[in-house]
Amino acid sequence: MKTIALVTILLAAQGLFAKATDCSDYEKFSDVPPQEMAKLVKTKSATIIDVNTKESFQKSAIPGSIHYASNAEKMSEVLPKDKNALVVAYCGGKLCTAWQKAAKAACEMGYTNVRHFSAGIKGWNKMTKKM
Repeated sequence: MKTIALVTILLAAQGLFAKATDCSDYEKFSDVPPQEMAKLVKTKSATIIDVNTKESFQKSAIPGSIHYASNAEKMSEVLPKDKNALVVAYCGGKLCTAWQKAAKAACEMGYTNVRHFSAGIKGWNKMTKKM
């Protein structure tokens, strides 16, 4: 019993428990407004992960985005080496929660600047038609 308590204390001190718990707190992933997303795409200053179906991704995706399901097993290869780099996850639109899979995965890999584009592909397509 003392060993379990000691291991728990050590892990908590290293932040390992907090890290896993924080990655499931989806409110911590701040939203990227559409105009900011357009700027990120234009400047290629974020790694963007699309969590829609493969069919949806092939039909319409934010330029430069990575399809999550096609790369889930090799995320460490497709995400930047810099764990502070901006990673943005998105899916269909405001009511879709699939983006959480990619955000959680990136967070659990140690990425500290993970955000959410809540407008999703629907919002992106609506916005880019106006441009």
